[in-house]
Amino acid sequence: MKESEIITLKTPAEIEKMRVSNLIVAEILAKISEKAAPGIATIELERICEEDLSRRRAKSAFKGYRGYPFCLCTSVNDEVVHGMPSERILKDGDILSIDFGVEYNGYYGDAAVTVPIGNVSDKADKLINIAQSALNLAIDAARVGNRLFDISYAVQNYTEANGFSVVRTFVGHGIGRELHEPPQVPNYGPPGKGVRLKEGMVLAIEPMINAGGSEVIILGDGWTAVTKDGSLSAHFEHSVAITDRGPYVLSKL
Repeated sequence: MKESEIITLKTPAEIEKMRVSNLIVAEILAKISEKAAPGIATIELERICEEDLSRRRAKSAFKGYRGYPFCLCTSVNDEVVHGMPSERILKDGDILSIDFGVEYNGYYGDAAVTVPIGNVSDKADKLINIAQSALNLAIDAARVGNRLFDISYAVQNYTEANGFSVVRTFVGHGIGRELHEPPQVPNYGPPGKGVRLKEGMVLAIEPMINAGGSEVIILGDGWTAVTKDGSLSAHFEHSVAITDRGPYVLSKL
């Protein structure tokens, strides 16, 4: 393993600091999700987020990261990840994936959720439920002594058994003093492979699930990833610490 790929184990004290950062993420995400309704523009959700961050004296993890211009990623319908807030008005029947992270007191928090806008189709509702359940199964596999790809396999096996596909272009990641740390956490792979999971690892686990095929393309803005076939996509994410008592979901309210 290269020097740059060394996985940093966190102390219990560091994990509690990350819990604080992730609670800020969770609380703001919950607020944004509640405001996401037919008739609101995604840029208005960004403004709400910025005001809340300012009030809490927390720093956006995304704004300025590799030149990304916003605090939120707001991905609508066939947008998989990295959709940018704009004057686009949300409509009844849309689905919105909101990805959000903060840095607070030197530690990062990161989470994502997909919410229905008004009344959505049965297929959209099922997609959201399967993606959320896939994340829960992945978290359950994040235990001391398991292998990294046990997490990946949990997502892939459940998703494909339900007739959906797993995005392979983007992956989860370690998190701590940096937003993205080793190891990468794919949402597909063979069980029993990959690094051994140890107490003190903190992983941002984030299934991205498509209703159609798994392929994605990047739009001309250089950020927004959409499904190649135009199918709907859902994204859920939690930052999870691996402890001797099992997975500790840091970004859960």
